[in-house]
Amino acid sequence: MIRTIVKDISFLKQKSEPATKEDIDVINDLIDTLRANLEHCVGMAANMIGVKKRILVFTVGNIIVPMVNPVILKKENPYEAEESCLSLDGFRKTTRYETIEVEYLDINFKKHKQIFTGFTAQIIQHEVDHFEGIII
Repeated sequence: MIRTIVKDISFLKQKSEPATKEDIDVINDLIDTLRANLEHCVGMAANMIGVKKRILVFTVGNIIVPMVNPVILKKENPYEAEESCLSLDGFRKTTRYETIEVEYLDINFKKHKQIFTGFTAQIIQHEVDHFEGIII
C-alpha cells in the first residue's frame, strides 16, 4: 500500500526501534511507496511513512532492495555531499563515506554482510541516519 510521506520534523527526529518478522507489511508498504515516488526519490526509511522501525529500501537500477535492521560496521573515505529528502524541503550538506560495510537482514530475515560504495553507500547512510532521528 502506498503511504503518505511524513514531513513532521518532531516525528522524524525520534529514534526507530528494531523491526521484527511482524513488520512484513511495513516492508511491503515501504517498497510500494518508494516505487510510487521513483521520479523524486532513490531511498526511504520506515519513519518517512510514519513507522518508527529500522527498515529501509533503496534502488539499484530497476530493483528495490529492502534492508531490515541494518548496521554500518565500517566507514571509509569521508566526503562532503549535498542531499535532499522527500520529507524535507531543499538540499543540505552532510558528510558521507565512499565505502561502507553493512550487516542487515533481507525481506526473508536472512542475515547478510556486504560492502557498498559510491551513491548506493550514500543512500544507505542517509536512510540509516533516519533511524537515529538525524535530519540532514
